[in-house]
Amino acid sequence: MQEHPYTIPLAIVAGGIIVAGAIYFSVAKFPSAGSGSGNPSLVRPVGSTDHILGNPAAKVTIVEYSDFDCEYCKSFHETLHQIVANEGANGQVAWVLREFPLFELHDNALAHARAAECVAQIAGNDAFWKFADALFADQPVDPANYGSLAKAAGIPGDAFATCYATASTTAISTRITADRQNALDVGARGTPYSLILVAGKPPVVMDGAYSYDAVKQLLDQALGN
Repeated sequence: MQEHPYTIPLAIVAGGIIVAGAIYFSVAKFPSAGSGSGNPSLVRPVGSTDHILGNPAAKVTIVEYSDFDCEYCKSFHETLHQIVANEGANGQVAWVLREFPLFELHDNALAHARAAECVAQIAGNDAFWKFADALFADQPVDPANYGSLAKAAGIPGDAFATCYATASTTAISTRITADRQNALDVGARGTPYSLILVAGKPPVVMDGAYSYDAVKQLLDQALGN
């Protein structure tokens, strides 16, 4: 399942009047692994600045490009938590979450991404994941509630407010733009869009919100089980 930020111009001629509009649409589907356009090999290498859940040295890494206001991302977020809890218990699977705000579809997508990155900047990886979980759990989140969510993640209100006030003009904005551009480079046109990475092998694409069993099957193949 995924949400697509494509824009389709419609020109309707009636009574000599041309009406043009743009329609954003979402398509629910379960595509096969490896589908999609772009070049998955252009995925940015996972580094110390990424948001990683699980063992950073894991044999298999799932890199997900996500939007905090995407309903399909919410269900897939829960799925990947289960994957890391179960399949990553032995340290062989890790999950990286990168920003792909579909601001063409969701008015607050970019704001959510900035808020999450502020939390990460102030308090680190664990706080980022707590805040990300809260954004999905309370979806759709009103930006007016960022302060309380940040506090629940262990961030002082003043520190968050200061960061967020300048997030559009700091390194946080640069990071989000870089994440989004990398998503487009690898072929993402909607969310969630994920890649299963194993050293020495081509990336495997998951274009949509795959089920737990579907993800596990791909991981088993990647691990040679």
